[in-house]
Parts: sequence; C-alpha cells; structure tokens
Amino acid sequence: MTSTLATEELDFAKLIQTLLRRWPLIVLGGLSGLLVASWITRNSKPVWAGEFQIVLAQKGGGGGGGGGISLGGLASQSPLLASLAGLQGGKPELETEVKILESLSVLRPVFEQVKLLKSSRGENVSGLKFGNWRESNLSIKLEKGTSVLNISYQDTDQALILPVMEQVSQTYQRYSSRDRSESLQNGLSYLQNQVNRFRAQALASSRAVDAYSIRYGISSSGSSGSGAALESFKILSSAAGSGISSNLLPPAGSGSSGASSFKGDSFEQLEQINKDLIRQRQTFTDRDPTIQSLLRERDALRRHIEITAGGKLALPGSKPGSKEQAQDILLRFKELERQANRDSSTLNSLENNLLSLQLEQARASQPWELISAPTLQDAPIAPRPARNLALGLLAGLALGSSAALAVDRRSGLLFSLEELQQELPGPLLAELHSPADATLQLVAQGPLANASTVGLIPLGLKPGDPLLQALHEQLQQLMPHASVLPCVDGVSASTCSHCLLVTQLGAASRTELKRLRQQLQLHPQPLTGWLLIGTNSYG
Repeated sequence: MTSTLATEELDFAKLIQTLLRRWPLIVLGGLSGLLVASWITRNSKPVWAGEFQIVLAQKGGGGGGGGGISLGGLASQSPLLASLAGLQGGKPELETEVKILESLSVLRPVFEQVKLLKSSRGENVSGLKFGNWRESNLSIKLEKGTSVLNISYQDTDQALILPVMEQVSQTYQRYSSRDRSESLQNGLSYLQNQVNRFRAQALASSRAVDAYSIRYGISSSGSSGSGAALESFKILSSAAGSGISSNLLPPAGSGSSGASSFKGDSFEQLEQINKDLIRQRQTFTDRDPTIQSLLRERDALRRHIEITAGGKLALPGSKPGSKEQAQDILLRFKELERQANRDSSTLNSLENNLLSLQLEQARASQPWELISAPTLQDAPIAPRPARNLALGLLAGLALGSSAALAVDRRSGLLFSLEELQQELPGPLLAELHSPADATLQLVAQGPLANASTVGLIPLGLKPGDPLLQALHEQLQQLMPHASVLPCVDGVSASTCSHCLLVTQLGAASRTELKRLRQQLQLHPQPLTGWLLIGTNSYG
C-alpha cells in the first residue's frame, strides 16, 4: 500500500516537472483558448429566452367543487368499467406525460409556426429538423417531486420568443382539453350503451320472475297464498294419476282438525297435530277415530309440505309429482330472482355513473392549470463573456498541457535521475553542481586513483561543450599523474584504462543511450562509472 502511494506521488511529481519544463506550450495554449473564446463571444448572436409553468393535474381529477364523482372517482369505484370505457384510474405517470408533450404529434403546430416565422424573416429553414429544434431551442422539464412542468424556449430572434411561447401554451391547453373531452365522451358512449343493454336485460329478467311465480303461485316473499295451498292440494290429490292416495286427505268434519288446518304456516300446523296426538294418546288407543283422523291429517300435511316445498308453491297450474320436483321448482325461482336482482342493481349503478359523467361534462373544468404566463427574460442568456473566456482559458490550458506531455514524451530525453540509474550500465560516482565541485576530488582519489588514462565520454553533451571542457581541465588538475582524454563516444575511449561517462538531466536521449550501451559491451575495460553535472538544471 505504501509502495503504491509512493509510486503515485512520484508519478505526480514527474508530471508537474514535465509541465514546468514545457510551460511555454501551456501558456501558448491558454492564450489561444482566450483568443478563440473572445472571437466566438464577439461573433455570436444574442440568445433570448422565455418561460412559463403549468401544473399537470390528474387526468381523471375532475377539478372544481360540486357534487357527483369525477373520472378518477369512477375509475376508483369501478376499475373494470373505467378500463373498458377508456379511462385510467389513479395518478398518471408524469414522466410519460412529459414525453408525450415533447412529441411531434403535440408540437407539430408550434414547429410549423416557427418555420413560417423564420422563413418570413428571410432565414433558410429547409434544413431545420424537429428533433434538432426541440433539443436546442425547447426545454420541457418536470420539477422534481412535484407535478409542475417548466417550459422554456430560446432563440436568437427576440421577437420570436413570445409568439412561440403563446403557441406552446395554447397547444398544451388544447391538448389537455382534447384529451379530457375524449375520455369523457368515451365514458359517456360506453355507459349509454351499457345502460340500454342492461335496461332490456333487467326488464326481461323481471318478466321471467313474474311469469314463473304466477305459474307456480310463488309470491315475492317466498310464501304461498292464504287458501290456495289447500285448494290446490285437494285438486292435486283428487286428480287421476296424481300419485297421491285419497286416504291421505282428512275427512270432512273429523275432529277439530279439518280443511281449515291447512291455512297458515304448514310447519306450525304439523307441530300442533303432533301435540294433539300426544295429548289424545294419553287417553285413547291408536284405533280411536280421533287419533286415526289426526294421523291421516299429519300424513296429508307432510305430503303437502313435500310437494309444495314447505308451502311456498300455491300450485295453480303445473303440478310437481314429488318432493324433488318441488325443490327444483323453488331453486329455479330463486335463480331467476337472483338474476333479476343482479340486473336491476347493475342497471342502477350504470345509470348513476352515467349521470355523474354527464354532470362532469357539464362542469367542463380545465384539468391543467397555467400558473405563470409566458414571459420574456430581460437580458439575453447567451453569450456570457466571462463564462466563455473562463471556459476558453481552461480548454486552452488543457490543450497546452496535453501538447506539453506529448512533446516531452516524443523527445525521448531522460529527465529523471531514477531513469538514468536504471538505464546506465555503471554506478553513479557523483552529482556535480559545477566542474569545481569538491566531490570531484573524491572521485579522482577514489575510483580513479590508479588510472593511467581516463576517457571522458559525453552522453547528450557535445564534445566542445564549455561545461565538459571545464570538467576536463578540473579533473586533469586533480590527476597530474594520469592523462584525461576527451572522447567522442565509447569507441574512441577503447584504449583508456578507465572510462567515465558525463551527462546531464534532459541531455541524453534513449536512442543515444542505447547506442552507447552497445559500444560499451565491446569495450575491453568495464565502465568505471558516470558523473551527473548540473543536477539542479531541471529540478
């Protein structure tokens, strides 16, 4: 981790040094950026802007006071009905709504008006495309966290701003009214069709219930008429092939229980007969005529209950022959009655919704609210000289820095001591700030103490360089017993007992260093080392 940070700091330091070395290029880039930005600002036309705001209300929101339910209320009460009618319940997706407002289908009239106005002012609009115009001139943005829509328009023609903004405002208001009107009309049309359909269906269901109840003598409360059950039972029992034995009928005038006992609730009568039987059996045997009469009456009443479904069928017409048939008749009646009630309830709901939509259409409130009228800004929004110059300066400095780094890298020169130590074959003997540096004496008395001939090989320095000549003279004075020979390259120093490289930061290129390494590989004597002169030249 520490090594990585050290490497990053080293690279950053090298970058700074490189930029400082090539500062003329950076300054030139900055000046160029300022000049270009100044020229663009001076030759740019002023850009004017206008804006207004609207609130995107809920499409089914209704708006305004008053009774009744709105489209949104209808959607929440009956989602299936609302979806079939083309209405959407709940809050619409505002982002989707914004995309619709940006589309060509909505903004085509505005775009056509802009082209017409520009053409009347002599501008060529043949290449003007809707997408480019909308992206560069018209801005439609939704306020974050709200349903407020900000619309702004900008153009170089100041006189064009307000007319276009008015056209945009009117287009959006017409679109909102059209969309709302279509939703209302779809809902009204659908509901009217459904009301007509269920009205006929409810009427048919009601007639079917009435016909069935009349056929079997079933009242709406589910109980038979007061005397019809007994009379129908006698007719049914005495008819041929009825399947009911005549001995099930109670004889006239027998005991206290007679024909009149079939009046009223059958189950209460059956309970009373059972009580009479218990009371009579305490005194008489089953052969007694009174008990026999009560038994016959009880059996007849049981049969009556079975074939009339507990007394619910008065049976003036068709006659069920068994308990199962009587139950089937009653179940069919209940099914018809449920269907009639369901159709009647659906019809009432549809009529209520239809009335609500008619009231909603009568109110005709505006679903979108224009909260600020189109206004033109007092000053042009562009060009902005200060911002343009700042951006031009930054761009120029960035371009100049990039050019400085590219030039420095293409030069191939080594400006880093670390790179020199990695690339040069011998050890660094001394860093000399000048030829008269006292460190040179230590070199003469140390690695070069036994040298008979010393060859000075310049790396990146010309043989006639004053600094190199001064170093030669100083080293010769420190080594009077030896010969110090200035050499051109490694080949000319092949006869010397000791070879010494001399270089500077930023003087040697990688190409020269590669050639020198090849020469030194063929040298009979190893390289003694190398000297770095003027280490402060490049920081």
